[in-house]
Amino acid sequence: MPSRRELIRMTPEEIRAYLEEQTRIIVVTNGPDGLPHPAPMNYGLDEEGRILMTTFRKSQKVKNIERDPRATLLVESGGGYSDLKSVIAYTDAEIIDDPEEVAQAMSSIRAGQEISGSLSESMSEQVRASYAKRVVLRFTPFRYVSWDHTKLGGFY
Repeated sequence: MPSRRELIRMTPEEIRAYLEEQTRIIVVTNGPDGLPHPAPMNYGLDEEGRILMTTFRKSQKVKNIERDPRATLLVESGGGYSDLKSVIAYTDAEIIDDPEEVAQAMSSIRAGQEISGSLSESMSEQVRASYAKRVVLRFTPFRYVSWDHTKLGGFY
């Protein structure tokens, strides 16, 4: 008989599907003092399943990743214990400093969030102007920890 832990663990396919349906993630980088530096971010996935987001080049996350490219990411959902789902991804992070890639990542993240309507022309110009100040953070997971309490059918 499988353990409870084995029952609630997500398969690789379930992890991918779950990450595709969510839009917000907690990014935890290692701060200069060695303490975790958590930050909520919107994200998207590339075709290889790597996690992408954009941020300002001068942000603390970027400084932390320049110093130590290890990062832990957390996505969670559910209102109660019986419907709690979560994925923790242990990752290697890269900083991509290319306005074209920033534009592609921002477009992908926006599409994944099902944001409808087009940006106004002035807003579009503001967004494009910010590309030069932003970088893409690309996280390549090397290990996952996951749980899906809905698999227990309300029994613990």
